[in-house]
Amino acid sequence: MATEDGTRDPLTAATITVAWVIIINKPFYPLTIWWLVGNGVEASLISVVSALFFLVIPFIARRSALAARIALPLIGTIDTVFETKLFGTGSGTELFFAACIMLVAVSFRAGERLWQIGMTGVVFAGFLLTRYMIGDALHIWDAPDLAKLLNLNAFAVACLTAFIALRYAGLDRGDHSSGTRPS
Repeated sequence: MATEDGTRDPLTAATITVAWVIIINKPFYPLTIWWLVGNGVEASLISVVSALFFLVIPFIARRSALAARIALPLIGTIDTVFETKLFGTGSGTELFFAACIMLVAVSFRAGERLWQIGMTGVVFAGFLLTRYMIGDALHIWDAPDLAKLLNLNAFAVACLTAFIALRYAGLDRGDHSSGTRPS
């Protein structure tokens, strides 16, 4: 949603930026697995499909800023559950729940507290699902490859959460239900 002067509100603009960073990086994941691990590339190619879901977020933002800010951690959570089922809990994909929780922490205004609480529950439920109910991975890794994948995912999560922190730093999270910027 745009403000009176035609610009996007800062929180929604940040959401769209993070979505684009994820979209742009998704195709490089299989290449990185191929380079660092050497196997599992076929399985990781399936993970690129989720970029299409992240691609919807900028379009959602045109209709509803709040819906876009809900969609990013929601799609991230669903993607993390899927990736964890694909690669297993030992792969470190569950660490992406930290980025999802961070998005929930920084993406909502004071008047959107119930959405924030609800999304916190959704992300945490996703974690519990992967940790205790998801079952065996669809792709089986040997111990050395799993260690490489864990390192790769830990690095990726650190980069993403640092980017999120920098992108949202200093943004006003006051309640601006009129869609205008504070004076």
